[in-house]
Order: sequence, then C-alpha cells, then structure tokens
Amino acid sequence: MSRLVVEGSQWGDEGKGKITDFLAQESDVVVRFQGGNNAGHTIKFNGCKYALKLIPSGIFNKNIKNVLANGMVINPKALLEELDLLKKQGITEYQLYISNRATVVMPYHIDLDGAKEELLGDKKIGTTKKGIGPAYTDKADRIGLRIGDLLNENYFRSRLEDALKIKNRELSLYGLKEYDLESLFNEYMEYAKKLKPYICDTSVLLNEEIKKNSKILFEGAQGAMLCLDHGTFPYVTSSSPIASSVPLNCGIAPKYIDNVLGIAKAYTTRVGEGPFPTEIFDEIAHTIRETGNEYGTVTRRPRRIGWFDAVVIKHAARVSGINQLAVMLLDVLTGLDEVKVCTHYNLNGKIIDYMPSCLEEFENCQPIYETFKGWKEDISKVTTFEELPANCQAYLKAIERITGIEISMFSVGPDRLQTIVLKEVFNA
Repeated sequence: MSRLVVEGSQWGDEGKGKITDFLAQESDVVVRFQGGNNAGHTIKFNGCKYALKLIPSGIFNKNIKNVLANGMVINPKALLEELDLLKKQGITEYQLYISNRATVVMPYHIDLDGAKEELLGDKKIGTTKKGIGPAYTDKADRIGLRIGDLLNENYFRSRLEDALKIKNRELSLYGLKEYDLESLFNEYMEYAKKLKPYICDTSVLLNEEIKKNSKILFEGAQGAMLCLDHGTFPYVTSSSPIASSVPLNCGIAPKYIDNVLGIAKAYTTRVGEGPFPTEIFDEIAHTIRETGNEYGTVTRRPRRIGWFDAVVIKHAARVSGINQLAVMLLDVLTGLDEVKVCTHYNLNGKIIDYMPSCLEEFENCQPIYETFKGWKEDISKVTTFEELPANCQAYLKAIERITGIEISMFSVGPDRLQTIVLKEVFNA
C-alpha cells in the first residue's frame, strides 16, 4: 500500500494539513491535486506555526518531492509570496514540482470572482474571491492559460491576447477596469523566470515514482461536501476534492490508488453559505469556535459550528471510497456535558440516511441525534486510545459504529506529537 489519498470528509478545514504533515514524514512524494489558494492548511510543529495555501505539506522535509498537479489552478504571484514567506521562516531546502498542465489564475479572474459574488447579493456562494471559480471556468471554456505556456513567450502572449478579447469584454459588462496586454504579459514573464526551475510534466514524474513503489501522499483542499459534483451544489468549490478525482487531476491510472483516509473533525464546521443540518447557534457553538480557533485560514471568517454528522461522512465514503477515518480536534469537545452524533435526517416526515441532491430538500432536513455523555478530563497529553476517558472512548466507538468506517487515528491537539495512530494507513 504505497499510494494514499487524504481527503476532507466534511466541508473542509478538518485538519488535513496536520495529518498530511504527519504522514509526510514517511512519504517520498506529497501531491496537491486540486484547488488553488482559496484553501489553507495550518501546520504546527516544534513550536512554530505555518500557514500553507498552495504548497503541499511535505515542503518542510527536503527529502520529499512536493507536487502541484495538473488539477490545480495556480496564482503565480500568490505562490511566489508563499515561498518568500517560508524563506523568512527558515524553510529554504525543498523539492517543488509544478505541473505544466495546471491552469494559471489571472488578475481578471479575481476581479470577476468578486463582481459575481456582489451581483448575487444574498444568494452569493460565499467564495474567497481568489479567482478560483473563474479560472476553472476558463479552463472548461478552453481559454484558460496553462503554467507550461509561461515558458514560451510568443505562445503565452498569443494565448493571453486571445483571452483578453473575451475577458476585457466581460470586465466591461461589470463596469470593471480592463487589462492592458503589454503590462500583463510583462508581469507574468517575470513570474515565469522565477517559476521555471520548478515547472515540469508531473504526470511523468508521478508515474516514475509509482514504478519505484515510492510512498505517495495525495492531499486535496476543501472537503467532500464542497465537491462540484457530489457536494451541496451550488454552494461548493469549483473542483472535486474527493479521491475519485485524483487520477484525472494527477495524470495517473485509477488502479494506482491504494487507500483513502477521510479526515473528520469530532464535530462539524462550515465556512460560507449553504445548508448545514447539524448547525448550532448557542453558547456551545461559541465555546467550540473559540476553543478550536474556528476561523478560516485564508479569510479569517468565523466558521459555522455543528455536531458530528454521520450522514455526511457516509455520503463522502460512498462517492470516494473512504475506508479509514482520522478524527481531529477531539480535545475541543472536552468540558461539554454531552456530545451528539447525527445518525439520520427527517425530511418532511421521512427518515433518510443519505444527502438529497436538491438543495431545497437538503435545507429541510432535520437531524436525528444519538446523544452521549461528555468528558471533563484533559486529553491533550494522551498517547493511546486506552488513556482516553471512558466517555471519550465511547464517543469514538459510536462514530465507528454509526458510520461503519474504522478510525485509524485521532488527534488531541495541534502538534504532530498529539496524533495517536491506531492503525498504520500506508500499510492498511
């Protein structure tokens, strides 16, 4: 078992960065397979805190190959700023590979992202306004620019000229400033000079690593419920963060995916608009938000808080093949009198255990809970399952029972050492 996908199984922000950082220590390659700088991982170790947006979590180990795959949309300016920030934090030795087939996020994508959200008003999607959706739109519309295009000045200029004929017209419709070909071209040629050493055909690289039986860790951004196809459409991201999309987004065959680890908080959070059946609004929600520092890594928006939703987890497992769970931020629930797990929904009097595709129906779903006694003991220093309080053990066992998915690890704090492994996922 050498190829592992780490997938968010809720609405993102589940703690994937910590787990990928943890698992990266035994990996040869770490691959980011979709999304852009609209998502972030916060990683803490050795008393330091690092906020990653585009760069894979293996960047802290000079022996690991870090890949930005073809399924991503990449803002060159943001990527270079992230590398500069890492440099200031002392991270200078790393291996970074950027797919020549990844799509470039341009400034007009950012402008259009914000304009569309403003136009939608109360029905806005709740994007980060980083230009991710418009960049993916251009990819599908075949007018997107690719990272590899940056290496051919004449070709990039021609492609940019064609794109601006359309994008400037769109910008004008929103009353936004249009872009000048020459200045934009010159700006991106400067980025190209700095990124050139990292750009390659990452599909070739990954298939070579597969032949060598290297341990490869695939990390996505966001979570399964934000999948463009299988999430709470239209309140979703513009790509698919589930394991099913990895082969297409990385240029490898489906048969090479060995294992899928779903990352889930011990409760549920969501950023942005859209239905959220287990959402709570009382003092408990405030306590969880503050204790868990539930604010967006990129936007600092306060996250919406809810109880653990097993229906959501089972949905994610069905569409992406999750066969193991990592339960994160278990320590955040310490001190609560009781904790809850949603087992089913009540939809207009009908009891269901699946997520409706229709947004209006999903908004009408009422959660049905199993309630469990909480625990007061500090669990931040435990190193085994057996050291957990009995009520905490019972809660984890209930999650396994209700979801039907084995828990292979859990986390009791932000540091690497606060991750307890119950079963090795690379050798499952």
